[in-house]
Amino acid sequence: MKKKTTIPDILKMKQNGQRITVLTAYDYPFARLVDDGGVDIILVGDSAGVVFAGHDTTLPVTMDEMLYHVRAVKRAGPKALVVADMPFMSCQTGIEDACRNCGRMIKEGGAEAVKIEGGSNMAHVIRAVSSIDIPVMAHIGLTPQSVHRMGGYKVQGRNEQAERIMDDAYAVQHAGAFAVVLEGIPASLAAEISAELSIPTIGIGAGPSCDGQVLVIHDILGLCEKYSPKFVKRYADLAPIISAAVEQYVAEVRNGEFPTEEHSFS
Repeated sequence: MKKKTTIPDILKMKQNGQRITVLTAYDYPFARLVDDGGVDIILVGDSAGVVFAGHDTTLPVTMDEMLYHVRAVKRAGPKALVVADMPFMSCQTGIEDACRNCGRMIKEGGAEAVKIEGGSNMAHVIRAVSSIDIPVMAHIGLTPQSVHRMGGYKVQGRNEQAERIMDDAYAVQHAGAFAVVLEGIPASLAAEISAELSIPTIGIGAGPSCDGQVLVIHDILGLCEKYSPKFVKRYADLAPIISAAVEQYVAEVRNGEFPTEEHSFS
């Protein structure tokens, strides 16, 4: 039986050269399925705002909504480490608010770590949250909560930006992050960062040299039609299967095939 994954386990995986697997989940059934599949980390992402709630960005997601999703995931009793995204404006208004909100995610939501977007500009927050024993996964490069500053979801770290991304990586490590997500940066830069840092790097659109990889569950199952990033590999195409099942149900109800005696009580 698989044992519960912990922060020290994740750190050892980098030391041992073992790749770290991460997928998102936002509810009880998907958390069970993802955990049964053997992932090391379940990220309860604010990507729920896009793939679950239908927003165009992650910006509208609230603390209460994230707490709802984290609680649902935790009810599945996953062996994977559960990391909760801190939504936009939950950590940006000061250290006191950040510590309080991250504390809520652990105390009320049941998360075992939090993820905070931002590099050097958020290092002081990561340091404060880490100092009260709340493990922090950092997130640098293409940070979706900064979509307006970046002018869209564009690759970061090319040319003169590379030094800034490297500085961000060092800053979050020195601030106490136990791992860092590298999103939407050139593979060569991600390889350099992964070699330089002592903490694990988790890539998404950052090439094969990161210590681990993360994708959104709806993307790999073909359940999100809003966008299809280059870095996503679709492992199943469930949308037409679900649509076909619904169409069959509708047809059987309308023509009287369902329910039958088999599905009725005497």
